[in-house]
Amino acid sequence: MYRSEHPKPQFFRESWVNLNGKWQFEIDKSNSGADRRLYQQDKPFADIIEVPFCPESALSGIQHVDFMDSVWYKRDFTLTEENLSGRVILHFGAVDYKTTVYVNGKECGTHEGGYVSFSMDITEQAIVGTNVLTVHAEDNTRDPMIPSGKQSERYYSDGCMYTRTTGIWQTVWLEFVPNTYIVKTKYDTDANSATLNITATLCGKGTLKATAIYEGREVGRAETESLGGVAHLSISLSEKHLWEVGNGRLYDLVLTYGEDTVKSYFGLRTVQLDGYRFLINGKSVFQRLVLDQGFYPDGIYTAPDDKELIADIERSLAMGFNGARLHEKVFEERFLYHCDRLGYIVWGEFPSWGLDHSKPESIYGILPEWLEEIERDYNHPAIIGWCPFNETWDINGHYQHNNVLATVYKATKVADLTRPCIDTSGNFHVVTDIFDVHNYEQDPVKFAEYYKNLPIDGTFVDQFDKRQHYKKGQPTFVSEYGGIAWTEDQSGWGYGNAPKSREEFLARLEGLTDALLNNPCMFGFCYTQLTDVEQEQNGLYTYGRKPKFDPAIIHKIFAKKAAIED
Repeated sequence: MYRSEHPKPQFFRESWVNLNGKWQFEIDKSNSGADRRLYQQDKPFADIIEVPFCPESALSGIQHVDFMDSVWYKRDFTLTEENLSGRVILHFGAVDYKTTVYVNGKECGTHEGGYVSFSMDITEQAIVGTNVLTVHAEDNTRDPMIPSGKQSERYYSDGCMYTRTTGIWQTVWLEFVPNTYIVKTKYDTDANSATLNITATLCGKGTLKATAIYEGREVGRAETESLGGVAHLSISLSEKHLWEVGNGRLYDLVLTYGEDTVKSYFGLRTVQLDGYRFLINGKSVFQRLVLDQGFYPDGIYTAPDDKELIADIERSLAMGFNGARLHEKVFEERFLYHCDRLGYIVWGEFPSWGLDHSKPESIYGILPEWLEEIERDYNHPAIIGWCPFNETWDINGHYQHNNVLATVYKATKVADLTRPCIDTSGNFHVVTDIFDVHNYEQDPVKFAEYYKNLPIDGTFVDQFDKRQHYKKGQPTFVSEYGGIAWTEDQSGWGYGNAPKSREEFLARLEGLTDALLNNPCMFGFCYTQLTDVEQEQNGLYTYGRKPKFDPAIIHKIFAKKAAIED
């Protein structure tokens, strides 16, 4: 079975069943399947698909790359009387875009949003013995109210837009929980006092117990009685081990409530802004980020296995980066888990492209799912900031609706006071904690000119200063630069003119990067990009993850000490 590992390492129960594997599949060209009651019919669907891979991918076994506005999935699963003695929870890692779920011909619920996890209690629809699970996914990539990230709205991939993803693209699984159980948890840590504060949502009456463990040693515990609903616990830790860049130092956490046991983890660290500096645990840390789009040649949005998730982080580290912008996509929780344990910093972002942000009603296309993403990923120490929008260009001649951006920013700050938020990466800023810019100038001398006055008089050359206004002293960094095209036959697409030789590539890369490392008012950079993606050939690795240059040479360029870092 592909993707057999547990999809949610920060909330693990022993009592789970992975539903990945072969499912029946059918493309519903007229989107009439609900009217035809495909969820009730016994006749098999037309094809067999390998879940969790999208039908556009090679690993799915379908590899249908044309538009699919409606698709159906079906498979059996078996339950015992013991399974049904409590509650049966059905989980989906992600389904793009609108999902309707049926069990034994009965509708269990719906979900809108193509990128975040969701679950449904299917106890009332389930039976002892064989059950039939049917999933209907609707996904119109061309709908301007549906965010789709880098999925192409044209038949072919084009420029920096790539093959689409339809339907199920992350793990599907069942959990069996007692009637009294832990629904979800939220962790707030105080690194100064070495304290973990837990907010738990509970079902049923019981005693909530939490035990913190570090490298096998118990370092704190607490408990409280609850009638259900929301409960709070605080654990004073006897040992303080800080989560740092390059060293995750995670604490294990065991939670029990009645007969329910959840295994989790957390990290101790602080994040704050101080003038131009970005501080982690009170130290100025230069963010050497790479743009990671999370596309795979055989799985599209879905890595073929857990090893590839780890390998992409290791590939980044080998080139001298200490983190990434997780670009135009919500990455799966296992990837974030590996970031947590490896001390790899990331920005949580959203696939805002495809959404017509010039219309006020676009708020409904982003805010609900964005808040779900913040809730899902709040506990990951590797996430050091949020960015809901990216490059909000004019759409059909219309400006962005500023109140949409401002409202999403304000909602983000209500949902999470512990991390900074960039409203829209690159342009056009409305209200933001950090004023980041994108600059694909390829001449290192001209590139440095843009920012040379920042440490002198607090100004820099902003290519969009008629649409956005920098406040002197506000923290800033160049969150996209480089994008230097390189293939041996010089056929790839990238930004600007491709270098004529490997030596010219390396000289350009070093010149551009030094301009940022040497600027004492820059707290970081983000290089475009980690790997090629289809026709976009400006990665440091090929789409097949082969390095284009000796990683040790690239590492020396990116890993130089920055002027701003401690």
